[in-house]
Formats: sequence, structure tokens, C-alpha cells
Amino acid sequence: MAKSFDCDLAILGGGLSGTLTALAFTRLRPDVNVLLIESGQTLGGNHLWSFFDSDVRPADRWLIDPLVTHRWPQGHQVRFPAYQRHLDTAYNSISSAQLHAHARPLLGERALLNADAVSVTSTCVTLSDGSQIKARAVLDTRGGGDLSALDCGWQKFVGQVLRLAQPHGLERPVIMDATVPQIDGYRFVYLLPFDQQTIFVEDTYYSNDASLDVPALASRIASYAQDQNWQVEEIVHQESGILPVVHGGDFDRFWPAQDAVARAGVRAAMFHPMTGYSLPDAISTALWLSGQPLETLGPATRKRAKAHWQAGGYYRLLGKMLFRAAQPHQRWRIFERFYRLNPHLIGRFYAGQSSWADRIRILCGRPPVPIRSAMRALLTPSA
Repeated sequence: MAKSFDCDLAILGGGLSGTLTALAFTRLRPDVNVLLIESGQTLGGNHLWSFFDSDVRPADRWLIDPLVTHRWPQGHQVRFPAYQRHLDTAYNSISSAQLHAHARPLLGERALLNADAVSVTSTCVTLSDGSQIKARAVLDTRGGGDLSALDCGWQKFVGQVLRLAQPHGLERPVIMDATVPQIDGYRFVYLLPFDQQTIFVEDTYYSNDASLDVPALASRIASYAQDQNWQVEEIVHQESGILPVVHGGDFDRFWPAQDAVARAGVRAAMFHPMTGYSLPDAISTALWLSGQPLETLGPATRKRAKAHWQAGGYYRLLGKMLFRAAQPHQRWRIFERFYRLNPHLIGRFYAGQSSWADRIRILCGRPPVPIRSAMRALLTPSA
């Protein structure tokens, strides 16, 4: 039966960005009547998010720390054909199950599940059952939406949590194991040791193609486990994803100025252009939103997103070199060279806070791609 609801702020999408925003308002602006609208049965979907300690300001950790399911204070490792390195920066992971378990009780009736929005304006949401939600402001955080205005490569993956018969022997995460055969662009395996006999294994690609053959990647995970002499007793969990790695495009076409609906998260292109990761921006944006007047939320979020887009030009340049200048089977050389740099520079890069000195250092020296190919890529205008 169709119903009518009134609230101050209607948030569309109960993923990471939408849920963090609802939690920030619940803590910092309890006077604001928030309604989080999610089409699925649970908040967070089926995801694992991870972040380095350096990605999040210490003052902001209160928002994300209750969601952390695993933490590795001893740092992490990378592996390349001729080079391995241990970095001391602590690493953290969040499961969607923990996000739901933490947020659902806190939000209570402020979270509306199994609710599919079919019509959205800046002050009204109509659901598939005909119900209407009227609000002072509507915030859309429902994934990427239409990315046709952006030039993208793709980071795509299949991940599995494996329970093994014997200990796997890893003490810390392996962020990139690029010693594997290079297939479909830059390929690496990502490893998170949850306990001595439980490990998350993700087969990941930086590819020109957004297609994802889940059975093929699952088979490669099985082969990787066999190569490590791991006997798999059970596949506890499986997830997959395709993240945009943006190296060009037209922001004003992606988010036209006349579109008055406020946006956040990937819907607003608020993610790291080179990695596709959105968690640091989701935290900072959620806290920023909690201090904004609701009546001007649409233009305010667009202004913030456009500033983020302009600030990301350097990272899009790197993405253009990766996808247009480097041969797919040689892309690993770019990352191997990058991981030989100063660890503080690496941390600032992932946090999207590279200094001008960092930017010069990343590009200087012997280039890992042919000069002619790099120049051709940089001089070719974006679509």
C-alpha cells in the first residue's frame, strides 16, 4: 500500500557513502530527521572495503573504526617479478556485514530497506510501490550511474574468502602480488590473512575492458591457491566488482548544472581517479555534509564534486599514461617502479594528497613506458 513520508534529508543508497552520511548526521545533527533508503535487504551490499591508516585523518576515525573487522598494525607487502617490499603503514578492512550490523540498530526506523526509488527530484522520492517521501533535501549516493561522459579504464576483480586445511603462513596483507601471469591488462592477486587458516584472495585487473568473467577469475584463484600449496576446505564468501579508473572526460556532462539533486560517493565522481577507491572521500564527505544547510545541498555538493574533479587532474594524467601508453602486459612495470619510492609519498598518493614534489618525483627518472607512447597519450584529447 502506498504511503507518504516526510523527513528532512532523504538519502538514496545504503552503501558505504550513504550509510556513513546517515551515521554522521545521527551523531552530529540528531535534530535532522534522516531517512536512508536502500533497495536491498541489508545495508552495504556484498563488499569488502580496505584502507591505510594514512587515508583517514585521526580526528575522523570515530566514524569508521566501529566498522573495521580486521586490522594489521604490522603493515603490508607488495610483490613484483624482481622486487618485493614491506611497508610499515597499518592496514584495515571493513565488511559489508559489519557495516550493516553496526548501522542498522543505530539508525532504526531511519533506515528503509527493500525500497526501490523510481523517481527522484531534489525534494521528493517516489518508490516502486507508489509511496512518496517528501524532504527538505534528497541526496543520491546510488553508485556510479551513467559514466558515459567519462573516459574510463577499469579495475575489476573477483574475491573469495578461503578456509584452508593448514595455516597459510602470511602475517600481513599482500596488497599486490604481481608475480602472476599478466592477463587482460595489469593483473595482481590481493591477499588479506584474516586468521591462520582463513584468507581473502582477490584476482584483480587494470583492464581496458569492463567485462568480467567471474567463473574464469574464480578458476584462477583456485590455481593460485594450488600454487601456494594451500588445500582449500571451503569457499566461505565470494564477491566481485568493477571500479572505474577515470583518465578523462567532461564533468559538466557527467553532472549537468541544471541537475538539482544532491549527490555523494561514486554518484558524484567522489573517488580516487587512479585507484577507483572511494572510502577516504566517503568519510570526509559524510562529515562535511553534516555541516551543510539542507536547502542548498544540491549546488553545494556539485561545487564540492567539481573541485574534487579539478584537483584530480594529475591522477587522471597518470591513468591516461597507464591505459593509453603502456602495453597491457607491461603495466606492472609502472607499479613496480612506483613502489620503489618513499613510503610517505606512496601514502600521500593513495590518500589523494600528493604534493607537487611528489608529483614531480613520480614522473621523473627513467620512464616505465616508451617516451613516444607517453607523449602520444598525453597529447590525445579526451572524448
